[in-house]
This record gives sequence, C-alpha cells and structure tokens, in this order.
Amino acid sequence: MNVASSGIAITGIGQISVNIYDLDRATAFYRDVLGLPLLFQAGGMSFFDCGGIRLMLAKAERPEFDHPGSILYFKVPDIQAAHRKLVEGGVHFESQPAMIARMPTHELWIAAFRDTEKNYVALMSEVKK
Repeated sequence: MNVASSGIAITGIGQISVNIYDLDRATAFYRDVLGLPLLFQAGGMSFFDCGGIRLMLAKAERPEFDHPGSILYFKVPDIQAAHRKLVEGGVHFESQPAMIARMPTHELWIAAFRDTEKNYVALMSEVKK
C-alpha cells in the first residue's frame, strides 16, 4: 500500500515520547545538560522543542509501557565539541565519538550515552569530507 492509496499523508514527525521515572530530574537533564528549549509542562509531562519536533517526557501510563524507548539521535554540527561539553557536564558516554560510515559527501559519526532515566541516546554528526 502506498501513501496515495492509504488516504494518509505523513509529512514528518510531530512528537516523540520518551519514558521517564523522575520528571524533575529528566527535565533538568534535557533542558540544562542537553540544552533543549523547554516549551511547557502539563499533566506531569515536559515538552521540549528539538529542531521543530516536539519531545515529550512522561511516565509510562501502564506497567506494560514501562520500558526504554526508541533511540534518539541528536544531530550536532561538531560531535567532538558536543561530546566534550557533555562530558564536562557529567554525562557518561557508553561509546566515544566514532566514524561509522563513509558516504560519498560526508562521514557519519556517532557517540552514545544514557539519559538520567536510562534511555539510550546518541549524538550524530555528518562531517563533510
């Protein structure tokens, strides 16, 4: 089934939800350590702007939803500088910045860490050749 035959037209991601355990701790991490702009808080949730995509932090509604979420890959222009700044802010990385793929016009670099709620998160940078 293609988009035309399905009757829907997905144009992008509007919001991503990340499971958390402690709203204040997670909000401080995403706002103060990662530097994402806090849009608002409502109903035990925090909402951030992430380059036009809304990121929602919330406790799982039911036990069966209480598990780590998808991996968020935050695009940064300089992965080495972003890595240094986050390490200085107390973030422990599970993998150091590393080039994982050579593309025709750039190299793809990734560095992974966990947020305060144990969600796996990564930085990614497309470094021009």
